[in-house]
Amino acid sequence: MADGPAAAVDDTAVRVALWRALHVEVDPPPHVLEDQIGLRLAAPANGWRRRGDMDPRATSRARASIVARARFIEDLTEERGERGVTQYVILGAGLDSFAQRRPEIASRLHVFEVDRPGPQAWKRQRLIELGFGVPAWLRLVSVDFEAGEAGGSWWDELVAAGFDVGRPAVVASTGVSMYLTKYANAATLRQLAALAPTSTFAMTFQVPTALLDDADRPGRLSTERGARAAGTPFISYYSPDEMLALARDVGFKEAHHVSAPMLDERYFSGRTDGLRTSSTEGLLVATT
Repeated sequence: MADGPAAAVDDTAVRVALWRALHVEVDPPPHVLEDQIGLRLAAPANGWRRRGDMDPRATSRARASIVARARFIEDLTEERGERGVTQYVILGAGLDSFAQRRPEIASRLHVFEVDRPGPQAWKRQRLIELGFGVPAWLRLVSVDFEAGEAGGSWWDELVAAGFDVGRPAVVASTGVSMYLTKYANAATLRQLAALAPTSTFAMTFQVPTALLDDADRPGRLSTERGARAAGTPFISYYSPDEMLALARDVGFKEAHHVSAPMLDERYFSGRTDGLRTSSTEGLLVATT
């Protein structure tokens, strides 16, 4: 790559891809998620493993959260697909590699990856360069998220890309809500609550610092400082009860919170290496 990922892709998206790869490299099996395709897409400079934010011990809880949330949503998508759901939308897709890693599942769906024009053009080029290509069932939807907070732009572009509003879907949004105002998050949830019946929305959210485990507070402060320095400060935080109330208020029929301990029980139970998720993030699962 002549220009490198930094020219088009957010640092956060690259970091997530590298943590997913690091899970395979430094954590013993069984691996919650086996993803080194994101690493191939990002093609970081030599020495990336020596970066401060790649320290295996210091980042273990964040790394565990990243792979657990991805695995949970992919399991959810597979399960809903077995029930007949044929549309999967990833908001803020970044370097997500579900379509490349799980083609036996993805090819039975219409997969819509939604992100900004720059990252989408760059990712399309990288998929072609690496030989994956962009199959007909995968749509890279380019959206200018800064055009307005009401959410209409991304929705219009999604429909224009072939999304069928009359059919149920799984929609996922991870690592996005903290960068948006609460007004923008509510607008997005309200739009998605109008999806066809039996649709499912899964979204991560940042929990207020006061509710965190003591072990996670230093990492939260460091992450917030880094986000501010990068010009992408955290804006919105939600307690689990607040997020559940919001989902129900905007019209979802059912909503539940998947906590860090629940993810630990599902994906890290019985491990002897102590790998556990961080309390900094919650996961909303809501259905229409």
